[in-house]
Amino acid sequence: MIIEHVHLQIKPEQSQAFEQAFQKATAFISVSNGFNEVQLLKNIQDEHRYILMVVWNALEDHTEGFRKSAEYQQWKALLHPFYDPMPTVEYYQPCITLKK
Repeated sequence: MIIEHVHLQIKPEQSQAFEQAFQKATAFISVSNGFNEVQLLKNIQDEHRYILMVVWNALEDHTEGFRKSAEYQQWKALLHPFYDPMPTVEYYQPCITLKK
């Protein structure tokens, strides 16, 4: 399991429109091979900052599968206009997990 982690800064006064576009964009990522889960976390102190976390089976499911797909082009068209600046994508794997 690999977690794609992205800090997003949304252009001023566009957070609501971004969230609506993100809801639409989930249809494109959810059909990707190796996709497991997506979470969009909103900063409670700055409404224009988010964290995007996507759980993939493997790194290549994102980099080779989704990123090279027609669905990614639709995702990109919906969401990239909201970013300022363009975010950096990082990948993590679980190391320690504790659940109650």
